Amino acid sequence: MSLQNRIVLVTGAGRGLGHHIARACADEGASVVVNYRRSAEAARALAEKIGADRAVALPADVTDRAQVDELLARAREHFGRPVTAVINNALPDFAFDGDARAKADEIGYAAFAQQLEGIVGGAVNTVQATLPGMREAGGGSVVNIGTNLFQNPVVPYHDYTAAKAALLAMTRTFAADLGPDGIRVNMVSGGLLRTTDASAATPEAVFDLIASSTPLRKVTTPDDFAAAVLFFVSDWSRAVTGQNLVVDGGLVMD
Repeated sequence: MSLQNRIVLVTGAGRGLGHHIARACADEGASVVVNYRRSAEAARALAEKIGADRAVALPADVTDRAQVDELLARAREHFGRPVTAVINNALPDFAFDGDARAKADEIGYAAFAQQLEGIVGGAVNTVQATLPGMREAGGGSVVNIGTNLFQNPVVPYHDYTAAKAALLAMTRTFAADLGPDGIRVNMVSGGLLRTTDASAATPEAVFDLIASSTPLRKVTTPDDFAAAVLFFVSDWSRAVTGQNLVVDGGLVMD
């Protein structure tokens, strides 16, 4: 699956799942914009490992449209061509702690607003900022990172899950609107991954329980997940848009 001639922006790529996705895109020949907000050292190390001719690490808070525009201008200056694929992976600050989560009778709307601004607002900014370049190139691909929690809220993270569900709605409405321009918009949704920064504190017994509940009898790894993202970036999915692919070993069958 060759991604040569593609310039891919991966938001939140300094660490965690975004790091794996950026590396996977580069391994398949893509040039990669490694976006980060705080993880400058890790993002620069990844870009250096890929090589300056095919990767650049650039800061931006995706909730700030001016910062996103600046990022894209610098990326185009670096590569000489526009970004033609966006992977919306960046998350606002959030603690995946089931015991400490806010319950339904105590969570305030401010928590929902923060997640909506980061997850939906950030994706709106990156997509809108890249549209001129994608149209110039004759098409492009957007991949939004979702979650299987809105099909199976095994841990009721109310604010995070609601924002990801809204991102799925945006995925489908943007797909309908941008399809005539040859721009595809899809979502890839996972569950607990073995192992990222977000799941590092998860007890081994939890991983074992999830594995035993899946048809494949395993917990999805970040590299497993990244492979599915590659499909939507590539021409192999050229006739696919507005879809949500759940990548969790069959735990959720949608």
